[in-house]
Amino acid sequence: MSLSALLFCLLLAAMVAFVIGFWRAKRLSPDNPRAVHSRPGYHGGYLALWTALPAILVLLVWSAVEPRFIQAEVESNLPAQVLEGSEGQIGLAMGVVRSVATGLERLTPAEVAAAKASPKEAQRLFESKGVVIATPPNAVVIASAEELNNIRHLSRLAKTAVAAFLAIFGFIFAFRKLSPNLRARNRVEQVVILALMAASSVAIMTTVGIVLSVLFESVEFFKHVSIIDFLTGTIWDPRFASAGDAGGQGQFGLLPLMWGTLYISIVALVVAVPIGLLAAIYMSEYAHPKVRATVKPALEMLAGIPTIVYGFFAVVTVGPFLNFVGSEIGLVIQPTSVLTAGIVMGIMIIPFVSSLSDDIISAIPNALREGSYGLGATQSETIKRVVLPAALPGIVGAILLAASRAIGETMIVVLAAGIAANLTLNPAESVTTITVKIVSQLTGDLEFNTPQTLVAFALGFTLFILTLGLNVYALYIVRKYREQYE
Repeated sequence: MSLSALLFCLLLAAMVAFVIGFWRAKRLSPDNPRAVHSRPGYHGGYLALWTALPAILVLLVWSAVEPRFIQAEVESNLPAQVLEGSEGQIGLAMGVVRSVATGLERLTPAEVAAAKASPKEAQRLFESKGVVIATPPNAVVIASAEELNNIRHLSRLAKTAVAAFLAIFGFIFAFRKLSPNLRARNRVEQVVILALMAASSVAIMTTVGIVLSVLFESVEFFKHVSIIDFLTGTIWDPRFASAGDAGGQGQFGLLPLMWGTLYISIVALVVAVPIGLLAAIYMSEYAHPKVRATVKPALEMLAGIPTIVYGFFAVVTVGPFLNFVGSEIGLVIQPTSVLTAGIVMGIMIIPFVSSLSDDIISAIPNALREGSYGLGATQSETIKRVVLPAALPGIVGAILLAASRAIGETMIVVLAAGIAANLTLNPAESVTTITVKIVSQLTGDLEFNTPQTLVAFALGFTLFILTLGLNVYALYIVRKYREQYE
Protein backbone atom coordinates (compact mmCIF):
# COMPACT_ATOMS: atom_id res chain seq x y z
CA MET A 1 0.00 0.00 0.00
CA SER A 2 1.33 3.45 -0.89
CA LEU A 3 2.12 6.11 1.68
CA SER A 4 -0.83 8.29 0.71
CA ALA A 5 -3.23 5.34 0.98
CA LEU A 6 -1.81 4.41 4.40
CA LEU A 7 -2.18 7.96 5.67
CA PHE A 8 -5.75 8.08 4.39
CA CYS A 9 -6.57 4.80 6.15
CA LEU A 10 -5.00 6.06 9.37
CA LEU A 11 -7.07 9.24 9.21
CA LEU A 12 -10.22 7.16 8.74
CA ALA A 13 -9.21 4.99 11.69
CA ALA A 14 -8.64 8.12 13.77
CA MET A 15 -12.13 9.39 12.91
CA VAL A 16 -13.66 6.05 13.90
CA ALA A 17 -11.63 6.03 17.11
CA PHE A 18 -12.81 9.55 17.91
CA VAL A 19 -16.46 8.51 17.61
CA ILE A 20 -15.88 5.42 19.74
CA GLY A 21 -14.02 7.42 22.39
CA PHE A 22 -16.73 10.10 22.39
CA TRP A 23 -19.56 7.64 23.00
CA ARG A 24 -17.47 5.66 25.48
CA ALA A 25 -16.94 8.83 27.51
CA LYS A 26 -20.68 9.52 27.41
CA ARG A 27 -21.31 6.18 29.14
CA LEU A 28 -18.58 6.47 31.76
CA SER A 29 -20.89 8.29 34.17
CA PRO A 30 -24.31 8.89 32.59
CA ASP A 31 -25.95 9.85 35.89
CA ASN A 32 -23.33 12.44 36.88
CA PRO A 33 -21.44 13.90 33.88
CA ARG A 34 -19.53 16.23 36.20
CA ALA A 35 -17.75 13.22 37.71
CA VAL A 36 -15.80 12.81 34.45
CA HIS A 37 -12.62 14.93 34.41
CA SER A 38 -12.66 15.77 30.69
CA ARG A 39 -15.42 16.29 28.18
CA PRO A 40 -16.28 13.49 25.73
CA GLY A 41 -14.60 15.32 22.87
CA TYR A 42 -11.25 15.14 24.66
CA HIS A 43 -11.68 11.42 25.26
CA GLY A 44 -12.40 10.95 21.56
CA GLY A 45 -9.36 13.05 20.65
CA TYR A 46 -7.20 11.06 23.08
CA LEU A 47 -8.25 7.76 21.49
CA ALA A 48 -7.83 9.16 17.95
CA LEU A 49 -4.34 10.46 18.68
CA TRP A 50 -3.15 7.14 20.07
CA THR A 51 -4.65 5.34 17.07
CA ALA A 52 -3.09 7.45 14.33
CA LEU A 53 -0.22 9.56 15.65
CA PRO A 54 2.39 6.86 16.45
CA ALA A 55 1.79 5.11 13.13
CA ILE A 56 1.99 8.40 11.19
CA LEU A 57 5.28 9.36 12.84
CA VAL A 58 6.80 5.96 12.07
CA LEU A 59 5.59 6.17 8.46
CA LEU A 60 7.14 9.61 7.99
CA VAL A 61 10.49 8.48 9.38
CA TRP A 62 10.31 5.29 7.29
CA SER A 63 9.57 7.24 4.13
CA ALA A 64 12.51 9.56 4.80
CA VAL A 65 14.98 6.68 5.31
CA GLU A 66 13.60 4.22 2.77
CA PRO A 67 14.93 5.78 -0.49
CA ARG A 68 18.53 5.92 0.73
CA PHE A 69 18.40 2.37 2.06
CA ILE A 70 16.94 0.99 -1.17
CA GLN A 71 19.41 2.91 -3.31
CA ALA A 72 22.35 1.65 -1.25
CA GLU A 73 21.13 -1.94 -1.58
CA VAL A 74 20.69 -1.70 -5.34
CA GLU A 75 23.97 0.17 -5.89
CA SER A 76 25.90 -2.56 -4.06
CA ASN A 77 24.94 -5.02 -6.82
CA LEU A 78 25.91 -2.81 -9.75
CA PRO A 79 28.96 -3.81 -11.85
CA ALA A 80 32.37 -2.84 -10.50
CA GLN A 81 33.16 -0.59 -13.46
CA VAL A 82 30.06 1.48 -12.66
CA LEU A 83 30.84 1.74 -8.95
CA GLU A 84 34.38 2.86 -9.73
CA GLY A 85 33.08 5.82 -11.74
CA SER A 86 32.12 9.28 -10.53
CA GLU A 87 29.01 10.12 -8.56
CA GLY A 88 27.43 11.45 -11.72
CA GLN A 89 27.95 8.16 -13.55
CA ILE A 90 26.52 6.17 -10.65
CA GLY A 91 23.53 8.52 -10.51
CA LEU A 92 22.99 8.09 -14.25
CA ALA A 93 23.10 4.30 -13.91
CA MET A 94 20.62 4.40 -11.03
CA GLY A 95 18.32 6.59 -13.13
CA VAL A 96 18.30 3.97 -15.86
CA VAL A 97 17.62 1.24 -13.29
CA ARG A 98 14.68 3.19 -11.88
CA SER A 99 13.24 3.73 -15.36
CA VAL A 100 13.55 0.02 -16.17
CA ALA A 101 11.97 -0.83 -12.83
CA THR A 102 9.00 1.38 -13.68
CA GLY A 103 8.70 -0.33 -17.05
CA LEU A 104 8.84 -3.82 -15.52
CA GLU A 105 5.96 -2.96 -13.18
CA ARG A 106 3.77 -2.22 -16.20
CA LEU A 107 4.55 -5.45 -18.08
CA THR A 108 2.79 -8.76 -17.85
CA PRO A 109 4.79 -11.87 -16.78
CA ALA A 110 5.06 -13.00 -20.42
CA GLU A 111 6.31 -9.58 -21.48
CA VAL A 112 8.83 -9.57 -18.64
CA ALA A 113 10.23 -12.89 -19.87
CA ALA A 114 10.46 -11.50 -23.39
CA ALA A 115 12.24 -8.37 -22.09
CA LYS A 116 14.82 -10.48 -20.29
CA ALA A 117 15.50 -12.46 -23.44
CA SER A 118 16.12 -9.51 -25.75
CA PRO A 119 17.30 -6.00 -24.78
CA LYS A 120 15.83 -4.50 -27.94
CA GLU A 121 12.50 -6.17 -27.26
CA ALA A 122 12.66 -4.81 -23.70
CA GLN A 123 13.20 -1.28 -25.02
CA ARG A 124 10.28 -1.65 -27.41
CA LEU A 125 8.00 -2.97 -24.67
CA PHE A 126 8.97 -0.20 -22.29
CA GLU A 127 8.31 2.47 -24.91
CA SER A 128 4.90 0.93 -25.61
CA LYS A 129 4.11 1.40 -21.90
CA GLY A 130 5.22 5.04 -21.91
CA VAL A 131 8.70 4.49 -20.42
CA VAL A 132 11.44 5.98 -22.62
CA ILE A 133 14.95 4.50 -22.30
CA ALA A 134 17.85 5.82 -24.37
CA THR A 135 19.64 2.47 -24.83
CA PRO A 136 18.40 -1.13 -24.68
CA PRO A 137 18.81 -2.42 -21.09
CA ASN A 138 21.19 -5.34 -20.60
CA ALA A 139 20.68 -8.28 -18.24
CA VAL A 140 22.49 -6.58 -15.36
CA VAL A 141 20.26 -3.52 -15.53
CA ILE A 142 17.10 -5.65 -15.70
CA ALA A 143 18.29 -7.74 -12.73
CA SER A 144 18.98 -4.57 -10.71
CA ALA A 145 15.56 -3.23 -11.67
CA GLU A 146 13.90 -6.47 -10.53
CA GLU A 147 15.78 -6.25 -7.23
CA LEU A 148 14.65 -2.65 -6.84
CA ASN A 149 11.02 -3.65 -7.37
CA ASN A 150 11.33 -6.55 -4.93
CA ILE A 151 12.80 -4.35 -2.20
CA ARG A 152 10.12 -1.76 -2.77
CA HIS A 153 7.43 -4.42 -2.55
CA LEU A 154 8.82 -5.84 0.69
CA SER A 155 9.16 -2.34 2.11
CA ARG A 156 5.52 -1.54 1.31
CA LEU A 157 4.35 -4.77 2.95
CA ALA A 158 6.45 -4.15 6.04
CA LYS A 159 5.31 -0.54 6.20
CA THR A 160 1.66 -1.56 6.01
CA ALA A 161 2.09 -4.24 8.67
CA VAL A 162 3.91 -1.92 11.07
CA ALA A 163 1.33 0.87 10.59
CA ALA A 164 -1.56 -1.55 11.18
CA PHE A 165 0.10 -3.00 14.29
CA LEU A 166 0.79 0.43 15.78
CA ALA A 167 -2.74 1.65 15.04
CA ILE A 168 -4.36 -1.42 16.64
CA PHE A 169 -2.00 -1.42 19.60
CA GLY A 170 -2.50 2.32 20.17
CA PHE A 171 -6.28 1.98 19.99
CA ILE A 172 -6.36 -0.88 22.50
CA PHE A 173 -3.92 0.85 24.85
CA ALA A 174 -5.83 4.14 24.83
CA PHE A 175 -9.25 2.48 25.02
CA ARG A 176 -8.24 0.65 28.20
CA LYS A 177 -7.13 3.95 29.70
CA LEU A 178 -10.53 5.59 29.27
CA SER A 179 -12.00 6.26 32.70
CA PRO A 180 -13.73 9.11 34.58
CA ASN A 181 -10.42 10.13 36.17
CA LEU A 182 -8.43 10.17 32.92
CA ARG A 183 -7.04 13.66 32.28
CA ALA A 184 -7.74 13.40 28.57
CA ARG A 185 -7.92 17.16 28.11
CA ASN A 186 -4.42 17.65 29.52
CA ARG A 187 -2.99 14.89 27.31
CA VAL A 188 -4.64 16.19 24.15
CA GLU A 189 -3.62 19.79 24.85
CA GLN A 190 -0.04 18.69 25.44
CA VAL A 191 0.02 17.10 21.98
CA VAL A 192 -1.49 20.25 20.48
CA ILE A 193 1.15 22.41 22.19
CA LEU A 194 3.92 20.16 20.87
CA ALA A 195 2.44 20.41 17.38
CA LEU A 196 2.34 24.20 17.63
CA MET A 197 5.93 24.27 18.84
CA ALA A 198 6.99 22.08 15.93
CA ALA A 199 5.17 24.36 13.49
CA SER A 200 6.77 27.47 14.96
CA SER A 201 10.23 25.90 14.77
CA VAL A 202 9.93 25.19 11.04
CA ALA A 203 10.98 28.73 10.11
CA ILE A 204 13.88 28.65 12.54
CA MET A 205 15.12 25.26 11.36
CA THR A 206 14.73 26.33 7.73
CA THR A 207 16.84 29.41 8.37
CA VAL A 208 19.47 27.36 10.16
CA GLY A 209 19.53 24.82 7.32
CA ILE A 210 19.91 27.55 4.70
CA VAL A 211 22.73 29.21 6.61
CA LEU A 212 24.62 25.97 7.20
CA SER A 213 24.25 24.68 3.65
CA VAL A 214 25.48 27.96 2.18
CA LEU A 215 28.17 28.42 4.84
CA PHE A 216 29.81 25.02 4.31
CA GLU A 217 30.06 25.53 0.55
CA SER A 218 31.35 29.08 1.07
CA VAL A 219 34.10 27.78 3.34
CA GLU A 220 35.03 25.30 0.61
CA PHE A 221 35.23 28.17 -1.89
CA PHE A 222 37.50 30.21 0.36
CA LYS A 223 39.91 27.28 0.41
CA HIS A 224 40.55 28.04 -3.28
CA VAL A 225 40.24 31.84 -3.25
CA SER A 226 41.43 34.28 -0.60
CA ILE A 227 38.57 35.93 1.28
CA ILE A 228 40.47 39.24 1.12
CA ASP A 229 40.71 39.02 -2.66
CA PHE A 230 37.03 38.15 -2.83
CA LEU A 231 35.85 41.06 -0.68
CA THR A 232 38.21 43.71 -2.09
CA GLY A 233 38.60 42.59 -5.72
CA THR A 234 37.41 44.98 -8.43
CA ILE A 235 37.40 42.54 -11.35
CA TRP A 236 34.80 39.83 -11.87
CA ASP A 237 36.07 37.28 -14.38
CA PRO A 238 35.30 33.73 -13.15
CA ARG A 239 36.36 32.00 -16.35
CA PHE A 240 36.47 28.22 -16.26
CA ALA A 241 39.88 26.60 -16.26
CA SER A 242 41.14 24.91 -19.42
CA ALA A 243 43.96 22.49 -19.98
CA GLY A 244 47.35 24.17 -19.70
CA ASP A 245 45.81 27.48 -18.51
CA ALA A 246 47.73 28.48 -15.42
CA GLY A 247 45.47 31.44 -14.74
CA GLY A 248 42.27 29.65 -15.58
CA GLN A 249 40.86 30.04 -12.12
CA GLY A 250 39.76 33.58 -12.96
CA GLN A 251 39.18 36.58 -10.70
CA PHE A 252 36.34 36.77 -8.20
CA GLY A 253 36.08 40.42 -7.15
CA LEU A 254 32.88 41.10 -5.21
CA LEU A 255 32.93 44.90 -5.40
CA PRO A 256 31.46 45.30 -8.95
CA LEU A 257 28.56 43.01 -8.06
CA MET A 258 27.98 44.64 -4.67
CA TRP A 259 28.09 48.08 -6.24
CA GLY A 260 25.62 47.10 -8.95
CA THR A 261 23.27 45.61 -6.35
CA LEU A 262 23.36 48.71 -4.14
CA TYR A 263 23.25 51.15 -7.07
CA ILE A 264 20.10 49.66 -8.60
CA SER A 265 18.50 49.37 -5.15
CA ILE A 266 19.23 53.04 -4.41
CA VAL A 267 17.64 54.13 -7.69
CA ALA A 268 14.64 51.92 -6.93
CA LEU A 269 14.25 53.48 -3.48
CA VAL A 270 14.56 56.99 -4.97
CA VAL A 271 11.57 56.10 -7.15
CA ALA A 272 9.53 54.13 -4.63
CA VAL A 273 9.95 56.09 -1.39
CA PRO A 274 8.55 59.48 -2.50
CA ILE A 275 5.69 57.98 -4.48
CA GLY A 276 4.84 55.40 -1.84
CA LEU A 277 5.11 57.82 1.07
CA LEU A 278 3.01 60.52 -0.63
CA ALA A 279 0.41 57.91 -1.55
CA ALA A 280 0.33 56.71 2.05
CA ILE A 281 -0.15 60.28 3.35
CA TYR A 282 -2.98 60.86 0.90
CA MET A 283 -4.76 57.61 1.72
CA SER A 284 -4.48 57.98 5.49
CA GLU A 285 -5.01 61.74 5.91
CA TYR A 286 -6.86 63.18 2.91
CA ALA A 287 -8.69 60.45 1.00
CA HIS A 288 -12.34 59.64 1.59
CA PRO A 289 -12.82 56.15 3.09
CA LYS A 290 -14.41 54.94 -0.14
CA VAL A 291 -11.50 56.29 -2.18
CA ARG A 292 -9.00 54.70 0.22
CA ALA A 293 -10.81 51.36 -0.04
CA THR A 294 -10.31 51.50 -3.82
CA VAL A 295 -6.84 53.03 -4.14
CA LYS A 296 -5.05 50.91 -1.54
CA PRO A 297 -5.96 47.51 -3.09
CA ALA A 298 -5.07 48.90 -6.52
CA LEU A 299 -1.60 49.84 -5.30
CA GLU A 300 -1.16 46.51 -3.54
CA MET A 301 -1.90 44.70 -6.81
CA LEU A 302 1.53 45.83 -8.03
CA ALA A 303 3.11 43.47 -5.48
CA GLY A 304 1.22 40.52 -6.97
CA ILE A 305 2.54 40.94 -10.52
CA PRO A 306 5.28 38.37 -11.33
CA THR A 307 8.73 39.90 -11.54
CA ILE A 308 9.30 38.42 -15.00
CA VAL A 309 6.38 40.55 -16.22
CA TYR A 310 8.12 43.63 -14.81
CA GLY A 311 11.21 42.52 -16.72
CA PHE A 312 9.25 42.34 -19.96
CA PHE A 313 7.81 45.79 -19.23
CA ALA A 314 11.34 47.14 -18.71
CA VAL A 315 12.69 45.62 -21.93
CA VAL A 316 9.75 46.49 -24.17
CA THR A 317 8.66 49.87 -22.79
CA VAL A 318 10.87 51.59 -20.22
CA GLY A 319 14.28 50.82 -21.75
CA PRO A 320 13.43 51.99 -25.30
CA PHE A 321 11.61 55.05 -23.88
CA LEU A 322 14.65 56.13 -21.83
CA ASN A 323 16.90 55.53 -24.85
CA PHE A 324 14.63 57.72 -27.00
CA VAL A 325 14.44 60.51 -24.40
CA GLY A 326 18.21 60.42 -23.97
CA SER A 327 18.80 60.70 -27.70
CA GLU A 328 16.44 63.69 -27.89
CA ILE A 329 18.39 65.63 -25.25
CA GLY A 330 21.83 64.50 -26.38
CA LEU A 331 22.49 61.75 -23.81
CA VAL A 332 23.37 58.14 -24.43
CA ILE A 333 21.14 55.95 -22.25
CA GLN A 334 21.45 52.26 -22.94
CA PRO A 335 18.18 50.31 -23.02
CA THR A 336 19.65 47.98 -20.39
CA SER A 337 20.96 50.26 -17.69
CA VAL A 338 20.83 51.16 -14.01
CA LEU A 339 18.03 53.62 -14.70
CA THR A 340 15.86 51.10 -16.51
CA ALA A 341 16.19 48.44 -13.83
CA GLY A 342 15.95 50.92 -10.96
CA ILE A 343 12.80 52.64 -12.22
CA VAL A 344 10.95 49.39 -12.89
CA MET A 345 12.10 47.88 -9.61
CA GLY A 346 10.99 51.05 -7.83
CA ILE A 347 7.52 50.67 -9.33
CA MET A 348 7.47 47.07 -8.09
CA ILE A 349 8.29 47.97 -4.46
CA ILE A 350 5.92 50.96 -4.20
CA PRO A 351 3.29 48.80 -2.41
CA PHE A 352 5.84 47.81 0.25
CA VAL A 353 6.31 51.48 1.12
CA SER A 354 2.78 52.78 0.58
CA SER A 355 0.79 50.00 2.23
CA LEU A 356 3.00 49.64 5.31
CA SER A 357 3.38 53.41 5.73
CA ASP A 358 -0.39 53.87 5.38
CA ASP A 359 -1.04 51.34 8.15
CA ILE A 360 1.58 52.97 10.35
CA ILE A 361 0.29 56.52 9.84
CA SER A 362 -3.29 55.38 10.40
CA ALA A 363 -2.23 53.85 13.73
CA ILE A 364 -1.11 57.24 15.11
CA PRO A 365 -3.52 58.15 17.96
CA ASN A 366 -6.05 60.82 16.99
CA ALA A 367 -5.27 62.56 20.25
CA LEU A 368 -2.01 63.81 18.72
CA ARG A 369 -3.85 65.27 15.74
CA GLU A 370 -6.58 66.84 17.87
CA GLY A 371 -3.99 68.37 20.17
CA SER A 372 -2.23 69.91 17.18
CA TYR A 373 -5.50 71.26 15.80
CA GLY A 374 -6.32 72.66 19.22
CA LEU A 375 -3.09 74.67 19.15
CA GLY A 376 -4.14 76.22 15.83
CA ALA A 377 -2.10 74.12 13.40
CA THR A 378 -3.45 73.38 9.95
CA GLN A 379 -3.83 69.86 8.59
CA SER A 380 -0.64 70.08 6.52
CA GLU A 381 1.31 71.44 9.49
CA THR A 382 -0.06 68.64 11.67
CA ILE A 383 1.05 66.03 9.16
CA LYS A 384 4.54 67.52 8.76
CA ARG A 385 5.27 68.31 12.42
CA VAL A 386 3.23 65.75 14.38
CA VAL A 387 2.08 62.74 12.38
CA LEU A 388 5.21 62.07 10.30
CA PRO A 389 7.69 62.48 13.19
CA ALA A 390 5.58 60.10 15.28
CA ALA A 391 5.37 57.59 12.43
CA LEU A 392 8.99 57.96 11.38
CA PRO A 393 10.34 54.74 13.02
CA GLY A 394 7.67 52.65 11.33
CA ILE A 395 8.16 54.37 7.98
CA VAL A 396 11.90 53.70 8.19
CA GLY A 397 11.13 50.05 8.87
CA ALA A 398 8.88 49.91 5.80
CA ILE A 399 11.62 51.47 3.65
CA LEU A 400 14.19 48.96 4.91
CA LEU A 401 11.86 46.07 4.12
CA ALA A 402 11.40 47.47 0.61
CA ALA A 403 15.17 47.81 0.28
CA SER A 404 15.72 44.17 1.20
CA ARG A 405 13.14 43.20 -1.42
CA ALA A 406 14.97 45.24 -4.05
CA ILE A 407 18.37 43.81 -3.13
CA GLY A 408 17.18 40.25 -3.65
CA GLU A 409 15.51 40.82 -7.04
CA THR A 410 16.83 38.85 -10.03
CA MET A 411 14.57 38.73 -13.08
CA ILE A 412 14.20 42.49 -13.52
CA VAL A 413 17.97 42.94 -13.35
CA VAL A 414 18.64 40.15 -15.85
CA LEU A 415 16.36 41.71 -18.44
CA ALA A 416 16.72 45.41 -17.66
CA ALA A 417 20.29 45.94 -16.38
CA GLY A 418 22.35 43.37 -18.25
CA ILE A 419 25.01 40.96 -17.04
CA ALA A 420 28.14 43.10 -17.27
CA ALA A 421 29.96 43.57 -13.95
CA ASN A 422 30.97 47.24 -14.05
CA LEU A 423 32.18 49.72 -11.47
CA THR A 424 30.59 52.88 -12.84
CA LEU A 425 28.82 55.96 -11.53
CA ASN A 426 26.96 56.50 -14.80
CA PRO A 427 23.33 55.37 -14.33
CA ALA A 428 22.92 55.10 -18.10
CA GLU A 429 25.34 52.17 -18.34
CA SER A 430 24.80 48.47 -17.73
CA VAL A 431 25.68 46.82 -14.44
CA THR A 432 24.74 43.55 -12.81
CA THR A 433 23.93 42.29 -9.33
CA ILE A 434 24.86 39.47 -7.00
CA THR A 435 21.69 37.50 -7.70
CA VAL A 436 22.23 37.55 -11.45
CA LYS A 437 25.74 36.12 -11.11
CA ILE A 438 24.51 33.42 -8.74
CA VAL A 439 22.13 32.26 -11.45
CA SER A 440 24.75 32.43 -14.21
CA GLN A 441 27.34 30.50 -12.17
CA LEU A 442 24.89 27.68 -11.46
CA THR A 443 23.41 27.40 -14.94
CA GLY A 444 23.97 24.04 -16.59
CA ASP A 445 24.93 20.56 -15.44
CA LEU A 446 27.76 21.37 -13.02
CA GLU A 447 29.47 19.77 -10.04
CA PHE A 448 30.22 21.79 -6.93
CA ASN A 449 33.94 21.14 -6.86
CA THR A 450 35.44 24.15 -8.64
CA PRO A 451 35.73 27.82 -7.63
CA GLN A 452 33.54 28.79 -10.58
CA THR A 453 30.55 27.00 -9.07
CA LEU A 454 31.37 27.34 -5.37
CA VAL A 455 31.55 31.12 -5.73
CA ALA A 456 27.77 31.15 -6.09
CA PHE A 457 27.47 30.03 -2.48
CA ALA A 458 29.88 32.73 -1.32
CA LEU A 459 27.79 35.30 -3.17
CA GLY A 460 24.62 33.86 -1.70
CA PHE A 461 26.04 33.98 1.80
CA THR A 462 27.05 37.61 1.33
CA LEU A 463 23.59 38.51 0.04
CA PHE A 464 21.98 36.56 2.87
CA ILE A 465 23.91 38.51 5.51
CA LEU A 466 23.02 41.81 3.83
CA THR A 467 19.29 41.16 3.52
CA LEU A 468 19.05 39.48 6.92
CA GLY A 469 20.64 42.50 8.56
CA LEU A 470 18.18 44.84 6.85
CA ASN A 471 15.19 42.69 7.80
CA VAL A 472 16.26 42.34 11.42
CA TYR A 473 16.88 46.06 11.74
CA ALA A 474 13.55 46.86 10.07
CA LEU A 475 11.62 44.49 12.34
CA TYR A 476 13.37 45.96 15.37
CA ILE A 477 12.31 49.47 14.41
CA VAL A 478 8.72 48.43 13.61
CA ARG A 479 8.32 46.56 16.90
CA LYS A 480 9.73 49.45 18.84
CA TYR A 481 7.26 51.76 17.12
CA ARG A 482 4.27 49.51 17.77
CA GLU A 483 5.07 49.14 21.46
CA GLN A 484 5.01 52.90 21.77
CA TYR A 485 1.28 53.16 20.95
CA GLU A 486 -0.15 49.90 22.30
